[in-house]
This record gives sequence, C-alpha cells and structure tokens, in this order.
Amino acid sequence: MARPSRQTLGLPSATSLRRLHGHSQLAPSPVSAFRKSGAVLLLAAAVALPCVVLYRAVVSNAPPPVQIDWDRRLWREWDPPSPPVLVPEPEEDGVLNPISADDPDCDYPQLGQLLQEASMDNKTVILTTLNAAWATPGSVIDLFIDSFRRGIGTSSLVKHLVIISFDGKAYKRCAEIHPYCFALVTDNVDFSQEKRFLTAGYLEMMWRRLDFLRLVLEKGYNFIFSDADIIWFRSPFPHFYPDGDFQIACDHYVGNATDLRNIANGGFNYVKSNNQSTEFYKFWYSSRLRYPGYHDQDVFNFIKHAPYVTDIGLTIKFLSTTYFGGICEPSGDFNEVCTMHANCCVGLQSKLHDLRIIMEDWRDYMSMPPSLKEFGAFSWRVPQNCRCNNLGI
Repeated sequence: MARPSRQTLGLPSATSLRRLHGHSQLAPSPVSAFRKSGAVLLLAAAVALPCVVLYRAVVSNAPPPVQIDWDRRLWREWDPPSPPVLVPEPEEDGVLNPISADDPDCDYPQLGQLLQEASMDNKTVILTTLNAAWATPGSVIDLFIDSFRRGIGTSSLVKHLVIISFDGKAYKRCAEIHPYCFALVTDNVDFSQEKRFLTAGYLEMMWRRLDFLRLVLEKGYNFIFSDADIIWFRSPFPHFYPDGDFQIACDHYVGNATDLRNIANGGFNYVKSNNQSTEFYKFWYSSRLRYPGYHDQDVFNFIKHAPYVTDIGLTIKFLSTTYFGGICEPSGDFNEVCTMHANCCVGLQSKLHDLRIIMEDWRDYMSMPPSLKEFGAFSWRVPQNCRCNNLGI
C-alpha cells in the first residue's frame, strides 16, 4: 500500500483558506512583518529618548523635598529672634502704656522690677494674659480675680499675680483693679478684639505669649501660667511634682503623669526656671515654623515626642484633671479640685455663661455642711453653652 505524501495529509495553507473565502491577496511573509515592527520600534525610541533626557534634566535641577525628620543640630544652633522691646510712653489720659520698640538690646527693666515685686520668696510668680475683649467690667478678668478671693487658701496668692496686657485698653483696666500689670503691645498688631479660635490673630497672640514666657524664664523666675478663663478654688502647689521642670494641665488625662498620651492644655502650666525649660521654650517657639497654622497647644502635643526634648534633659509632668479640671474633662471631686478651665468652648459669651455657672456651683458647695461635703454628692452643672465640643481651647 502506497504511503501517503506530506502534501496529501497536510492542513490547508493560509493562502488556500483565504482563496476559499474570496481573498486573492497573499498574506505578508514573516520577514516583512518583522521589518515593519522594527521600524515602529525605532520611531517610538526616537520620540521617547528626547522626553527622557528632558525629564532627567528637570528632576536633577529641582529643589530637594522638605525634610520632616528632626535635625537636632538645627535646634541646638537656633538662636530665637529677640522679642519687641517695651518702653513706657504716656497716652493722652496720662496712663503709662509700654509699647513695643525695635531695640533688641533692651532688657525689659520694667518687667524685671515688676516680677521682683510680685514674686514669692522662691522667685515664683503667677501670670495671666489679658486683652480688651476680656477686660470689660463683669467679664472674664473679674471672674478670674474674684475666684482667688472665694477659694480655699487662694486669697494670699493674688498678690503674686502679674497680668500681661496685650493692648492699651486692657492695660488701663488692669491698672484699675490690680497692682501688678505689664503691657505687652506688638507693633502693627491689634490684640484688643476677641480672637476667635485658630484665626490668624488668635495664633499670633498665642505665639507672642509663649515667647514672652520664655523671657520670664530667662530672667530667673519660675511661674504658674493660668489662662484668665480658669477659676481657682485651692492652691495648686501641693499637687505639683518636685522633680518636674515643666508641668502642664490636660484636656484628657490617661492616669499617669509621665505618659505622653496625655492630651495637654497650654492654658495652665507650672514651669521652673532652669536651662532645660528655657531651651525647651526656644524649641517650642521655633517649632511654629515647622507646623504653620497650628497654635502652641497643638504644637506642644506634636513635639513632646521629639528626641530633642529628651536630649536637653527636660522632665515633663502632666497634671491630673482630678485637681486641674475643665469642661473638656471636669474634676469629679469638689473636695480636691484646684482649678476649672472653660476649655472646649468657643466664643466669649459661651465662656462667660459657663464660668458663672461654675462659680455658682462652687458657692453652693461652700455653703454645704461639712458632712455633705465629705459625702461628695455634688456635681457640676456645666457644660451648658460650651457644649463640651472637645476642641481643647
């Protein structure tokens, strides 16, 4: 039997199939297709090569990205700008109103004398700040000073209070109600109006305050700084830590004085004057450039984790809300509370309303018989207008 040939068993060719479907044109050979593909690739390379060269040129000339890691040498070598210098100048009504000047060599002689007169034997002063919006009669500053008179063991502390005024009206009002007033007025900046939270004016005022506190430390004075929207009930000194360089109140306290998870509130702090605290305040103030748009309290909660804080040897202690409470986290014990802060509250009128309620609650507590006080069946009626919005202000 004859063996079939390859041609007999082979499959139809592509040419024969195309002819069956009415196509008479032959398919291109593999060599021809390869040549066309090569031409396409060469054309693509010719177009792409100049683009690559141009991209590399642009990238190589671009500025380096901003580094967010802490450069410790930067902070060691950083020299903070000198604050505006204040000199006395009479207003039309004859009241001396120190205003800012541009003499960086002046050493605030009026401030040094004032701190010396107001300080305790251990060179500790109590500081607060004031602008015209909080200085009107019956407003925040009156409630603040009145709380010292109504507190337990606090009436003697008010003689160590220095009120730092941000504008001429606040300074004039301070001089009417308190012996120790200092005007910290900044050129071309009006701090007299109410500053809403996180507005440009609010931020500038907070950072101005912080840099001033650094100056107080450099003059050798320890201080308690207290916002004026804080009511004082008892002396805070028994609850300060002897080994703490920087001690700060909290919006939220986690139960441990050294735990960095505590959410600090810059409205109340106790700071010892030493190299560590002074260096920290420089670092804190300079960090505003790294975190633009944030206020000092937020920036503190960022930088408390920075290795530089450990490097300079600063000991931070967070104060319990049992003793230093606020609307964010009220103290639960009237028998222990030292201060209550109208934090977590936006707007002057809301603060005033709830501060007055806090004062009423304290008067009611003080009028109770000792047996009921010890029982502890008493609670705050705030927040009301403040609504505890957890802003921490």
